[in-house]
Amino acid sequence: MSIKATLGYYLKAMPKYTSIILLSFVLIAFSSYAQRIETLQQGNPTSIRGLSVVDDNTAWISGSKGNIAITTDGGKTWNWQQVKGFEKADFRDIEAFSDKEAIIMSSGTPALILKTTNGGVNWQVKYKNTDTSYFLDAMDFSDKQHGYVLGDPINNKFVLLETKDGGETWNPFKDPPVALPGEAAFAASGTCLKVVDKNTITIVTGGTHSRDLTWVQNINTVDEWSYIDLPFSNKKQSEGIFSYACNDKATVYVGGDYTNDKRPDSTAMYWQSDGSHVGGPVHLSKSPPAGFQSCVEYISGNTFLSTGTPGSNITTNGGQTWTKIDATSYNVCRKAKHGKLVLLAGNGGKIGIFKL
Repeated sequence: MSIKATLGYYLKAMPKYTSIILLSFVLIAFSSYAQRIETLQQGNPTSIRGLSVVDDNTAWISGSKGNIAITTDGGKTWNWQQVKGFEKADFRDIEAFSDKEAIIMSSGTPALILKTTNGGVNWQVKYKNTDTSYFLDAMDFSDKQHGYVLGDPINNKFVLLETKDGGETWNPFKDPPVALPGEAAFAASGTCLKVVDKNTITIVTGGTHSRDLTWVQNINTVDEWSYIDLPFSNKKQSEGIFSYACNDKATVYVGGDYTNDKRPDSTAMYWQSDGSHVGGPVHLSKSPPAGFQSCVEYISGNTFLSTGTPGSNITTNGGQTWTKIDATSYNVCRKAKHGKLVLLAGNGGKIGIFKL
């Protein structure tokens, strides 16, 4: 007799409420099994931290040693390349708009921003800075024309570059946020910077301080940055917030200490709306992810997915509690801008797909 038939037989034979309880446990177990990550590809000698999923077919990744790859079949196959002339570049973030157009950002020296409009056949340098104090961390766009690149602080202010012409030109942002001594951003997954729209920018930080820095452009008031101190551990430069994601009801922050990635404390926190404009306070997660997490992504409803070197975790209640669903090391997880495809990427050219 099949498992389905056997379950049906016992449900009919049991009292009503016992059947309901048993069915609930079965559904929970099935749900946990259904939420899994499958490895699509690995073995390429590159550390991937940049990932941009355009839709259910097209996605781009970027990594160390100048490596770039694109898929147009939902991750089944990937077309790899080393960007000619930039074989030593560490492309920590990528923003893609189609299977033809993408922008990549390199950390380290020189700080670089490159763009392709023909699927990676050619790349054009749109920004280059040989100053060794520049270290770029993340990039995000509100739309195809308007985007930002975040860098570590110089002279007590975060580096913030802005484009208004689709990445063709980049200029310093008029009012970058002030950094506290020892505060910085992490170039771990390209998700310490989020641009909600062209009027709202959010940066999350670590090091000596963990903060949420948000700039809002108001029509009737002065543009300004707001600063929220967050209750993460900040005893070392390797600690703090690495990533955040949000929907209209909740904001989730993840991080920890990448030098002690099995340590479970200060790895996640959440804020949930109480129906008012301000909402409630930020709380540490009651049951946090199992160790350091370098990226978090909003999936749907109250579900968020996070990942890091000790594995991947999921929350279905907006960050209050987390469940580990996979022990494989990844650096970044991203959902399609237009679709449901969720991919992950990490060291050793590893690429995975999240199955819900």
